[in-house]
Parts: sequence; C-alpha cells; structure tokens
Amino acid sequence: MHLDHVTFAVGPSGLDATTDELSAALGAAFVDGGVHPRFGTRNRVLPLRNRQYLEVVEVLDHPAADKMAFGQAVRERSEAGGGWLHWCVSVRDLAEVEKRMGRHAVPGNRHRPDGFNLEWHQIGTSSMKADPQLPYVTRWDIPDEEHPSQAADTDIELTRMEIAGDPQRVADWLGEGVFTALESITVDWVAPNGLPGIMAMTFDTPHGSVRV
Repeated sequence: MHLDHVTFAVGPSGLDATTDELSAALGAAFVDGGVHPRFGTRNRVLPLRNRQYLEVVEVLDHPAADKMAFGQAVRERSEAGGGWLHWCVSVRDLAEVEKRMGRHAVPGNRHRPDGFNLEWHQIGTSSMKADPQLPYVTRWDIPDEEHPSQAADTDIELTRMEIAGDPQRVADWLGEGVFTALESITVDWVAPNGLPGIMAMTFDTPHGSVRV
C-alpha cells in the first residue's frame, strides 16, 4: 500500500476560488484534472513529491453525483462549507482488499484536458462516506508515467496529517498495512469532537511549512 492522494472539497465559493486560495497558500499552481463521469464530479490536481498528489474536487449538477457514494460525499462536504474530505491509498492488486471488504471494486475514469483517459478501480468509498476517518483504496490501470503526481514538477511534500479518529478502527478495517502506506508522513490522531475525519494537512514547500 502507498498513500496516493488527499482530497479537499470546494466550499461555497466554488472550484476556482478554492483552488486559488490553496495555490496562494502553497505557492504552486494546480493542473486541470477533468471530469469524473461515473461520479458526477470534477477536479484540479497539485502534484506532490513521493508519487502523491492533492486534489480539489467539486460536485456537478449530474445524476451520477446523486447515485454514487463519492459524489454524495463531495456534495455533503461542500454544503457543510468545504474542507478536507478523505485520503486514498493505492495498491497493485485489489484482490486481498476486495476479500477483506467482501465486495468488488468499481471502475472509475476521468478525461484529462489533453484527451488522455485516466482509468482505475476503487473500493471503500461507501465506508469512507459513512466514517470519514477511513481511507478508500484504488488501483491505477494506467502506465506509471501517467499518474497524476507526474503532471508537473514539484517541490511540495505532504509531511503531516491530523485525523480525528481511532487508528485501531482504521487498522481493523483495512489492516496494519495502511499505516506502512503512510511511510515518512507523521499522523496525529485526535479524539473526534463531532464527526471523525481529516482535520488538517501540513506541507513542506519552498517557502516553508504550511498547515491547511
């Protein structure tokens, strides 16, 4: 397992303004990611070091957003004011994860503005929606060089995550390997004061440490 990306849901100001605020804070520009037709969302991406990335996601006025757990989760977080939504780990083989969860992964895709169709399979978004401290899991079905982290050169690194929740709950759900996936990232677990989930992220940038 490897921490693949972290996701920030837009606030009332929308995708442009939310992305502009994060760009100003981190000192780097986001890349237009495209539309997720199966989930009724679209995103912009900021490549990070260590084959990771930050995405800002917005729900669309699309039937898929009402049917799929991912679109539902984005809408709910945005309507609550926006902010950190979830974290995602990637694996090369989903068979063990599917067996552990007792269901099959579903396909996902988005067409980048350059026309390339990014494809993957994912599992666990329904659980993530119900319990936001939990990550979901993806397997990329594309060449390594097309991974979103490769969209631009970057000097920004995710170094710390603050999560309201219980690490034992996460380990019971996905196994201890989920913590190995975090590698050098420090995780501060705090008792939830309300809903569990990501509270903040800290990034190492050329201009210093930035907490979002």
